Amino acid sequence: MGSSDTERADHLRVLGLSDDEIKVYQHLLRAGPSSVTELDDGVPDRSAAIDTVLGGLVQAGLARRSGSDHSRFLPVPPDAGLEAMTLRRESELKQARIEVLNAYDEFRRTVHNESTTHLIEVVTGSAIVERIHQIKGSAQREILAIDSPPYYIGGPNQEEIEQLSRGVAYRVVYSPESVEVPGYLTENILPCVEAGEQARVLPDVPAKLTIIDGSMAFVSMSVRDTDVNRSLLIIRPSSLLTALIGMFELCWRNALPLHASVGTEDDRLEPIERRLLALLATGAADDTIARTLGISRRTFFRYLERLMNRTGASTRFQLALHAARENWL
Repeated sequence: MGSSDTERADHLRVLGLSDDEIKVYQHLLRAGPSSVTELDDGVPDRSAAIDTVLGGLVQAGLARRSGSDHSRFLPVPPDAGLEAMTLRRESELKQARIEVLNAYDEFRRTVHNESTTHLIEVVTGSAIVERIHQIKGSAQREILAIDSPPYYIGGPNQEEIEQLSRGVAYRVVYSPESVEVPGYLTENILPCVEAGEQARVLPDVPAKLTIIDGSMAFVSMSVRDTDVNRSLLIIRPSSLLTALIGMFELCWRNALPLHASVGTEDDRLEPIERRLLALLATGAADDTIARTLGISRRTFFRYLERLMNRTGASTRFQLALHAARENWL
C-alpha cells in the first residue's frame, strides 16, 4: 500500500470504516468494477467474509452493484455516503462525551465524594496557556469576557476570529490597560471587533474573567492586583459561577461601546477623530492615544481642542456625553 493509500486509509478509519472495508474499497478504486470472486482473490488479508465487507460498503454509500446480473461491484460518488458517515460519527462522539461525563459524575459521587473539590480547579505555570486553549475551543454558543493584562497569549487572536466565523458570539469588556498595551488595540481588539465581537470599555474592571457558554469560567487577577500573575482558577457550575455571570452583566451595562469604525458615518468627523474619540472612551492616557494614532502630543491636543470647540464642550466628560448622544461611540 503506497503512502497516499495509507493517508486515505487513516481518513476512512476516522469516518468509521473497518480495516477490511478500507482494503476492499481501496482495491475497488484501483481496479474498478470487480466481481465478488475477483475481490475475494484481490484482497486476501481480511478477517471478515467478502460478502460481509461488501455489504458494509454498500450500506455506507461507497459502493454499488453493477452489470445486468448485478454480479460486479464498483465505487460510487461518495458525497451522500460520506455525509451520512460524518453525521453518524459526530453522533457517536457526542454520545461518547456524554458517557465520559456521566462516568466522571459517578466516580465523584461514589469514590471522590468531597462535594466542592470539583467546582474549582487551580492551574499554574506553563499549563495555563494549554487550558485556556482547551476551554475556549469547547465553546458552542457564547463567550463573555472581562479583558485585562497580563496576557498569556500574545499576537492576533485568530482563534476568536475563527470562532466568530462559525457563529460563536463574543461580548468583551476591556480595561483601559488593555488599550495601553503596545499594539494590542490595532493587532488584537479591532480585528476581533471587525469580525463581529461586541466590545465595551470600563474604566475599572474587577477581575480578568472569561465565561464559556454560561457553564464554565476561568478567572485571574487583573494587572492592577498583581504585576506577575501565573495562576488561573477554573470555575464549574455553582453559585460562584452564577455570581461571576452577574458581575459580567453588571460591568457590561456600565461600560461604553467600542466600535471598529466608531459609530455611523458622519461627514463632520475625520477618521482620525473617530479613532481618537474611541480611545478617549477607553480612558487611555494621552501619550497612549497619541502613540496609537501615530501623531504627536501637540497634534493630539489640536484634534481634541477642535472636537471640544465643535461640540461646545468645556470638559472631556461633556465631550463624551455629546459623542454618545450623537452616536459617535
